[in-house]
Formats: sequence, C-alpha cells, structure tokens
Amino acid sequence: MGKEDFLIIGKIVGVHGVMGTVKVYSYAESISMFEAGNSILVIDTKGLKKTFVIESVKPHKNILLLSLAGIYSREFALPLKGSEIFTEKSKLPDADEDEYYWFDIIGLSVFTLNKEFLGRIESIITTGSNDVYDVKNPDNIEKSELLIPALESVVLNVDLEHGKMIVDLPEGL
Repeated sequence: MGKEDFLIIGKIVGVHGVMGTVKVYSYAESISMFEAGNSILVIDTKGLKKTFVIESVKPHKNILLLSLAGIYSREFALPLKGSEIFTEKSKLPDADEDEYYWFDIIGLSVFTLNKEFLGRIESIITTGSNDVYDVKNPDNIEKSELLIPALESVVLNVDLEHGKMIVDLPEGL
C-alpha cells in the first residue's frame, strides 16, 4: 500500500501518566476512528513507521487519551510525541450520497457552467453555516483566488472520476 492509501487522523502531542497512555489531537470529525481494536499507522518525526492496535480511547478536554498495544510505560510512549497517526482510507465509512470526504474534494478542478476553468480547490474553510472552497488559479492574475461557498445552489456537480466540479457562481463573486 502506498501513502495515498492512508489518511492522517491525528497527532500525538504528549504522554499522560506513567502507563504509556498518549495524548492525541484528533483531526477526525468523530472519535470512531480511534475505537478500541482499530489499527493505526504511526509515523514518527524521523519518518519511522509502526502499526499499533488501539486498546482504549477516552476523551479528555480537547484531546483523546489512547492506550496502544505494546506501549505500557511512559518511557516507551515519550518517543512517540510529535508522531502523526494515519488510518487506511478503505476503513473509512462510505460517505452518504452527495457527501464527500475533504480529501476527495481538495485538488478538484473547478469549472463554471460555461466550462470556464476557475482553478483547483486548494483547501476547505469551515464556517458556522457552510464550508467554503478555496480555489486557486496562479495563471489568472485577476482571479488568482476565489472563495466558493459549498452550497447546493452553487455546486451543481462533483465528478470525482474525472476530478472536476461544476459551479454556478452567485452574482458578484
């Protein structure tokens, strides 16, 4: 499996207690990615990779406390600080119809109804009401960056197979 088959879901930011529990800042929307029994790939700051099975997970303030199989002391947990945590994309639940994972959306080419190329989605900004796609086109000096609201009335079609999105921009955008 290549790196493109994995998705980053968190980062180990510290150690909790003396029994090897690690503090994890989760990037995942749900802690279900960290359920006991799940396997995770941990890549440390030197690029070394190791797979662990999660023994337990517990929310704690704005982080998660994870117990990993084979890590039973603070001494063994400390070198993991700063490591990134990945899961296999194939283990993600299927998205509902007309819903997409961010990693599916980022990188799509964006076109208007008139087939005008607007750029590529570089990132997604979360707001209180809806997400906003940050579309960049370095070849268009006048419109090198567009912020497009992720609304049904604006996003008319998402074609993951061909890597494109069709939008109907609101007036003035």
